Amino acid sequence: MGKAWGYRAFGGADVQEFFERPDPVPGPAEVLIRVAAAGVNPLDHKLRSGHAAALNGHLPFPQVLGMEAAGTVLAVGDDVTGLAVGDRVTGFALTGAGTYAETTLLLGESTARIPDALPETWAATIPVAGTTAVDVLDQLDLPAGATLLVNGIGGGVGIAVAQLARDRGLVVTGTAGPAKRDLVTATGATFVDYTGADVVDRLRALAPDGFAAVADTVGGDSLRAVAALAAPGTIVSVGDPSVTDLGGEVVRRRLDRANLAAVADLMATGRLDPHVTRTYPLADADEALALVEAGHTAGKVVLDLSR
Repeated sequence: MGKAWGYRAFGGADVQEFFERPDPVPGPAEVLIRVAAAGVNPLDHKLRSGHAAALNGHLPFPQVLGMEAAGTVLAVGDDVTGLAVGDRVTGFALTGAGTYAETTLLLGESTARIPDALPETWAATIPVAGTTAVDVLDQLDLPAGATLLVNGIGGGVGIAVAQLARDRGLVVTGTAGPAKRDLVTATGATFVDYTGADVVDRLRALAPDGFAAVADTVGGDSLRAVAALAAPGTIVSVGDPSVTDLGGEVVRRRLDRANLAAVADLMATGRLDPHVTRTYPLADADEALALVEAGHTAGKVVLDLSR
């Protein structure tokens, strides 16, 4: 039996609770791991609230929170190749199986080994923030020297986009709250405070001819406000499907092992720092998720099960 943090029904923080569950048994295409660290993401509370019911509305309760984790392989399904018991890995959990837990199941094809020197607290950020950043930039496919506006640059995905865009020779400007200024400027990006009604005017002053592209991590009214600063076909949003109404696209995600391994290498070689700004023990998972749900976290928040 192991401890897990999840929810007994769709709703707010009041439906969350700890419960005990047997170690899951991996199916043919799955991997069982002992969780060392789990990333905390906005999708976690959206799944709990029922706002993404297409993903988990068919699953029984209780459901465990969390989508990404790093840990050690305990068992491998018969159809999984390239992984073995004892491997240190990172990957995507089965929806509902969750990662805010002592053990969980990962999708075998979406699980990759991590370098020995890479801490699990960093590796746990690879599946969501790390690979999303790579996917956004690959989809935009901008040449060196092009200008990129990152809408919501201070979060986990945004700060990864900023670093990888810099690595590709792009000129980056990003919007974020004032508390994230130092984090953003440390990447070499130009910081623009999104507070105040004149944010679009201030951005336009920096790029009178507009930006070559927009990478959006915020969505909603914020996305619609900045969309006019780039040509419609050069806007990619991480999570707002209404971007298509603006002529843009939702990021096309690649959840395969090769993408995970590539991001792990970027971290291990010092080209990508996930900026894990807060870690919490599993016992304080509610505080970690509440911080992310409030929408003002800088970088990444991670559950560290060694604490």
